[in-house]
Amino acid sequence: MKKFLKNIICISLITFNFFKVEKVQSIVPYYYFPTIKSLQKESLSIGKSAYQLLYFGQYKDSLNLAKLAVKINAADEKLWLILSEAQIANKLYKNALQSLNKAEKINSNISEIYFAKSNVFLQIAQQKNAKIALETGLKIEPNNHKAIFQLGNILLMEKNYLGAIKLFDKSIEIKPDFWQAVNNQGLAYFEKNNINLSKTLFEKAISIEENAEPLLGLASCLRIKNINLALELAKKALAKNPNYVSYEYRKEQLWGEKLQKSTEILLQNKKLQEDVLLAKSKINISS
Repeated sequence: MKKFLKNIICISLITFNFFKVEKVQSIVPYYYFPTIKSLQKESLSIGKSAYQLLYFGQYKDSLNLAKLAVKINAADEKLWLILSEAQIANKLYKNALQSLNKAEKINSNISEIYFAKSNVFLQIAQQKNAKIALETGLKIEPNNHKAIFQLGNILLMEKNYLGAIKLFDKSIEIKPDFWQAVNNQGLAYFEKNNINLSKTLFEKAISIEENAEPLLGLASCLRIKNINLALELAKKALAKNPNYVSYEYRKEQLWGEKLQKSTEILLQNKKLQEDVLLAKSKINISS
């Protein structure tokens, strides 16, 4: 009897423990711990989504996603670059520089980091730093026509017209249909009083793309010798982009003092007043 009771107690304890274990197992939740690879993959996916939102002009949403991507994976310089672009779009220039500095620490051999830095420095009126950043980026990627063009623009701001023209030439050699560089050569030559060459360059730019800027530039070149054609071109330019009626806007596009003066005289012509007023009204409505 004693032995029998002992057996019963043993069986009861085993059964109890068995069910106890089963019970514990039934209430312990299952956790999935993602691997580093899966986290990296997820952060890149979020980064791509942030970049797409940036492209579609959803700047705040892009910024939030880019921040999340960097939080998940702070060791990827591409994500810091995307975050910096989102910060630039949201005019958070100091934050953008911090992000670009972090990207540079991870990988200092990426030209885009320095090109992006130059863009930020220009936004905060630090031309010298913008120039240094561009030159650093061009050491890594010497044939980037856009970066060469931007460096030329800085020289244009510094009124180093010959230096700017040489860089625009180099940019055009790499990309012959780069009308912006051709146009800016026209801007530079006008300030050097070479109106005929300026005229030829504006015409060449228009042959590549009929943009408002070379149209108005050409109109200013023709103001004295062919006023009727100048008026026609000016009307066309203002219809295409009313912003060019503004002195300040043209200044932002790096128009020099001599071309500005010629254009102001042209825009005061009585036959252009209706077009000038219409352009100004369109600017006021949009702002």
